[in-house]
Amino acid sequence: MDQGGAPPTKKARVEDGGYIPCQKGDGPNTSIVFSLKERKGALFSALKPFKDLGINLHHIESRPSKKHPGEEYDFYVDFDCTGRLLEQLVEQLKVSSATVSVLSRSPEKDEAGVWFPRRIKDLDRFANQILSYGAELDADHPGFTDPVYRKRRKEFADIAFHYKHGQPIPRVKYTPEEIATWGTIFCELTKLYPTHACKEHNHVFPLLMENCGYREDNIPQLQDVSDFLKECTGFQLRPVAGLLSSRDFLAGLAFRVFHSTQYIRHGSKPMYTPEPDVCHELLGHAPLFCDPAFARFSQEIGLASLGAPDEYVQQLATLYWFTIEFGLCKQEGKVKAYGAGLLSSFGELQHCLSDKPEVRPLDPFKTGLQKYNVTQMQPIYFLAESFSDAQEKVNEFSKTIPRPFAIRYNPYTQSVEVINSSDALLSVSREIKSELSILEDGLKKCSTTTTATADSSGAGSGSSSGGGT
Repeated sequence: MDQGGAPPTKKARVEDGGYIPCQKGDGPNTSIVFSLKERKGALFSALKPFKDLGINLHHIESRPSKKHPGEEYDFYVDFDCTGRLLEQLVEQLKVSSATVSVLSRSPEKDEAGVWFPRRIKDLDRFANQILSYGAELDADHPGFTDPVYRKRRKEFADIAFHYKHGQPIPRVKYTPEEIATWGTIFCELTKLYPTHACKEHNHVFPLLMENCGYREDNIPQLQDVSDFLKECTGFQLRPVAGLLSSRDFLAGLAFRVFHSTQYIRHGSKPMYTPEPDVCHELLGHAPLFCDPAFARFSQEIGLASLGAPDEYVQQLATLYWFTIEFGLCKQEGKVKAYGAGLLSSFGELQHCLSDKPEVRPLDPFKTGLQKYNVTQMQPIYFLAESFSDAQEKVNEFSKTIPRPFAIRYNPYTQSVEVINSSDALLSVSREIKSELSILEDGLKKCSTTTTATADSSGAGSGSSSGGGT
């Protein structure tokens, strides 16, 4: 089964290649990248400060240095540490490391009482706090024993790791084998779209073929698709090196940014992927982000997550799973698929509209608590009346999230505004008043035009009648 890229449960890698759950919360406080000269015992010496300071490590990985290949290695570490202890750690790491960079989002609080991204470029601060990187694959992954595939995955991960907001997404030259895998999936899914996909997906897909190079023998470039999405709804794609935590992934949606993978699944199993890949992102997600109602609905989930307690973020992540990933909607009396996990999976797209699964009405308060299994086809789906209806329901749910402020997105500055004071309320009311003034003016103009048209039609009718007499 082709499972989608819904926010996963946070996991930490251990030495034997397995996984253990992280402690309660949203994971490590801090991430650091430091570079070491290639010499015997270098890593042991570099990790000694962590032990001496009593700092608990959650994740560590290495990769050859991009700046000094063959001479240095970069080490990425997640751990629990802030404040003065972090300062001491950095100072001690500088003794044995060529470079030290703190990557994590800052733990400081702002006037809202908690930290979360306020500007779109703030996404840079946690975009690399990923749960897996490059060639790290589970033992049951189709590409686990393929060194060429693992090396290729790492190339894609490095592209994303060095990406910053505002930069063009690097273009990739896909191999004939990768294009063949895409072509197989593309052909099988496009046979089902006319009868199984929602009308919004079917409306946009030909436009993507025309403007972004969607076709059997070509894998579209993320930058081309991102540019097209931005013209349609303001959404844009950002390359990601691996799976993000639920909180970080949803925060991107608040700014109409979708973190997208660029690699493709292993060619030995074109109809299955254990994690999101470029087929899932471009065939499943991208088309719907071109639709204004769906874009608003997706952003609403992201905005609701900002500053929310962990348990509510988990409910929002589950809601995301059963809507944006595996959602069904009602159109012209029929049930259609709009979830990306369905629209990118040949098998589950057929399964979801059969009589096998249970279909329940979408209710965020109940949907957010529903358990699910990522390793099998879903036995339960949730049905939305429309994207607008789903957005309203999510909006009502977000009002119950215990946070002492409201959130408003400013599309002109691509930032979120915290509404927690009389001055903030006054500023919002002025902007709403201005928008209402435009609406009132438009209504008057439309009313005047309609009246004039009706009078003209009446006069023309009377003249014709008189002439006949």
